[in-house]
Amino acid sequence: MKYALISLATIMLIGFLLTKFFFSPAVVEGESMMPTLTSSDYVLLNKFDLNVTRFEVVAFKSPDAPQKDYIKRVIGMPGDTIEVKDDVLFINGKAQDESYLDQEREELQDGEKLMKDFTLKELTGASTVPPNKLFVMGDNRLYSRDSRDFGFIDQKDIKGRANLIIWPFSRVNQLK
Repeated sequence: MKYALISLATIMLIGFLLTKFFFSPAVVEGESMMPTLTSSDYVLLNKFDLNVTRFEVVAFKSPDAPQKDYIKRVIGMPGDTIEVKDDVLFINGKAQDESYLDQEREELQDGEKLMKDFTLKELTGASTVPPNKLFVMGDNRLYSRDSRDFGFIDQKDIKGRANLIIWPFSRVNQLK
């Protein structure tokens, strides 16, 4: 009995440490990341390596509702210029292939756009993404509350990188 309790305590401690410092599940709420993520999807957050790269999906503390966490896609890194013109995202003057938006684009009516045209300066007053900040957007560009609304997020507010959908089983896959 003594060894069983020690084993159970050890397993619980390892589980706690893994979810506290390395990985943890997170549930998606809302439709801002559709079709990549749907409401009630569970993702596995990598909390160990928080060095994010452009186009990764991340969870972060909401800048306008501190009790909430958001999950969005990193679009702009420090020093980047960002512009959307005629439904095309330009980063540092180069048009970007956003294949993760293909399904959304197919559902548009003739003449309909996913996004309004904007420049970073128009939205935030800054010409480039400031140091230690990120510009994030949801994949459901028509209905996402993101950096276009609340501005830049602090890199220190990143809770984890969402690398994998873990539930429901029918949607289990790597995030791109």
